[in-house]
Amino acid sequence: MVTFVEGPVRVSVPATSANLGPGFDSLGLALAMRDELEAEVVEVGLQVDVSGSGAEDLPRDESHLVVRSMRAAFDVMGAQPGGLRLSCANVIPHARGLGSSSAAIVAGVVLARGLVAGGALLVDDESLFRLAAEIEGHPDNVAPAFHGGFVISGSEDGFYAVTSPVDPRIETVVFVPPTPLSTEVARGLLPAEVPHADAAADAGRTALLVAALAGQPEQLWRATRDYLHQDYRRAAMPDSLALVDALRADGVAAIVSGAGPTVLAFTDASGAATLESRCPAGWAVHRLAVDRDGARLS
Repeated sequence: MVTFVEGPVRVSVPATSANLGPGFDSLGLALAMRDELEAEVVEVGLQVDVSGSGAEDLPRDESHLVVRSMRAAFDVMGAQPGGLRLSCANVIPHARGLGSSSAAIVAGVVLARGLVAGGALLVDDESLFRLAAEIEGHPDNVAPAFHGGFVISGSEDGFYAVTSPVDPRIETVVFVPPTPLSTEVARGLLPAEVPHADAAADAGRTALLVAALAGQPEQLWRATRDYLHQDYRRAAMPDSLALVDALRADGVAAIVSGAGPTVLAFTDASGAATLESRCPAGWAVHRLAVDRDGARLS
């Protein structure tokens, strides 16, 4: 019989950047910007408190993404609590290409497992990651949010995720515009087919990017050249692509983060301050280390 732990459990989950230029729907990187959540089993009812990013728009009922993800994980473990109290302190910007939905999903499944006595014996890490990827529909943000660091992921007979090293010299600067862009809109701009030459060039850059991140950061500018998605989405985020173009013209390894419109630039400690000064008026800029921990339960 499944029993629930007494008292609250807490989880923090990092922001993530997917694609990283050429690695469309396959590469993701965890970033040191974290949402903090707390949940507790209560006798009856549902209480959802939200502060920070998205607080004005997010629901406070069963449709909340964290709650839905918790319910899915409870179903896997074979029990639903009588009531739940959930508190979300959101830092990750919503609809900006920094993995806010994946963070919510990962937080939900990890919180649910943490609330069940012996939950890790009922659902191991691999199964929990796959559940999160099923809820999201793709694994490229969920994988680094769950595992931390740099992750190569995909789907073949189920979702998979493989971690890969990141050179400790590598940092990022992210430029967040004030206007959101939904993933659905961004995906709708992509063609059904691309030229074979573009696909071949993109595959080469993706392979190079894995090596560049692992220990050859001098190759990041060349490795982050994309052929599959960024230019097709230019009409939806012209200011973002203009910033990418300007940074790359100056030798900066800049890309659109995920489906956009945030721009991410790879750098090191010596170049971060100069990059921060390139932030357009009205945008927010963050210097973020690579987050190597993924979801943390306490």
